[in-house]
Amino acid sequence: MTPNPATTISILGIPFFNGQVNDVYEYLNQYGGLLTVPAAPALVNISNDSEYYKSIVNSDIIIPDSGLMVIMWNLFNSNRLSKISGLEFINFFLKKLTFAGHVRLMLVNPSDSEGSINLNYLKQVGINTTLIGSYTAPYYKKNVFDPQLVSKIEEFKPQWIMLNIGGGTQEKLGYYLKNSLSYKPAILCTGAAIAFKTGSQASIPQWADYIYLGWLFRCLHQPKLYIPRYIRGFRLIYLILKFKSKRII
Repeated sequence: MTPNPATTISILGIPFFNGQVNDVYEYLNQYGGLLTVPAAPALVNISNDSEYYKSIVNSDIIIPDSGLMVIMWNLFNSNRLSKISGLEFINFFLKKLTFAGHVRLMLVNPSDSEGSINLNYLKQVGINTTLIGSYTAPYYKKNVFDPQLVSKIEEFKPQWIMLNIGGGTQEKLGYYLKNSLSYKPAILCTGAAIAFKTGSQASIPQWADYIYLGWLFRCLHQPKLYIPRYIRGFRLIYLILKFKSKRII
């Protein structure tokens, strides 16, 4: 089961979910599936990365995380899109997980140290970490392939899988898992969202995320990394004006 087309808005051929964060959670909790959260710096590269684009388009739910995209779309279209950030979803998800009882969760992390930080944070907020598995992702080349991870997931059988690795790769890994597993867990491509909570990346207040200023806090925290990335993201304005709801590739 996929979201009803009436709850999605197509931008650049990508069916973005148009609803509330609780709707996203309830759908994934009931049906499982692949959640992706494409940001502006990644969206501007979809014409050059067909595997990434395929991973996004074939997700079960794609949430509109990019404030720039949402603003541009709503300026020129009557069918308005509601922003849901990856951070907003993680905040909601972790609150639900705290009271969910016996729920298995698998964390896929970029390093052993990040895995320890993430586990410690989840323990601090009252989540039962005895039901949480952790896996350190290897360096993935262009074609994402990880039978070891598939084997570990099949053995552990988590209901939720949280991919905490970089954007552009995590979506391909999520799509690979979706097509490789014998069952249908909820696969969350939320990347650095948990790092905003643990302190590994810039701390973004809820009010700043709500008014589309999360990018500013990231730029202030690591200007050399994020300022060039977000400047490149402004090409998204051109793509939306040119292609609107049409596919790029």
